[in-house]
Amino acid sequence: MPLALVTGAGRDGNIASAIAPRLRAEGWDVATSDLAANEDAVDNVDLPCDLSDAEAPEELIAAVVRERGPISALVLSHAHDVESGILDTTAASFDTHIAVNARASLLLIAAFARQIPPAGGAIVAFTSDHTTGNLPYGASKAALDRIVISAASELGPRGISANVVNPGPIDTGWMDEELREALRPHHPLGRLGTPADIAAVTAFLISDAGRWITGQLLCADGGFSARI
Repeated sequence: MPLALVTGAGRDGNIASAIAPRLRAEGWDVATSDLAANEDAVDNVDLPCDLSDAEAPEELIAAVVRERGPISALVLSHAHDVESGILDTTAASFDTHIAVNARASLLLIAAFARQIPPAGGAIVAFTSDHTTGNLPYGASKAALDRIVISAASELGPRGISANVVNPGPIDTGWMDEELREALRPHHPLGRLGTPADIAAVTAFLISDAGRWITGQLLCADGGFSARI
């Protein structure tokens, strides 16, 4: 049974918490991680991990391999997000966003690639277009995009595919009804995306059938980005 590591799985109702059971249903063994300080993570997370620590990514991969065996898929669903703009973003806040969303992802990918099984594997990460009024988050996600697309080229010879998915606005419980109604007309399919929608996309991308897709930034957003 192949093993997948899913980060950011510590909150019920988010994208990662939908991905883990979907992968298990499709025959994957799944290890999960999130912040140790997240009280909601008790039941969902196998390995608490503070990814703002530069040593943590390599330690996390090593712990998973030691306890569960080699990892065939890496799903990067963790994120640090504190909203601020140009005029009120502090250096410390910017550095934390970069550390968690970009640096940790780079180090996780590198450690994942070093232990990859002979059959190769897959990387899926999640990005966002949210930048105005949320500058450090958007900037760190832009860095993540480049890291993952570079990984597709550099790690392809190791049999590793790598893609970034932009899910658009997903209703994970943070929206109120007014916002849901405002967003719905921007989706040609007539509904907002759910974590289950993104879990299905992820399951395909890391499957043998989906791994020919690599080096892409995919808008899996129900047509939200098309603005038809």
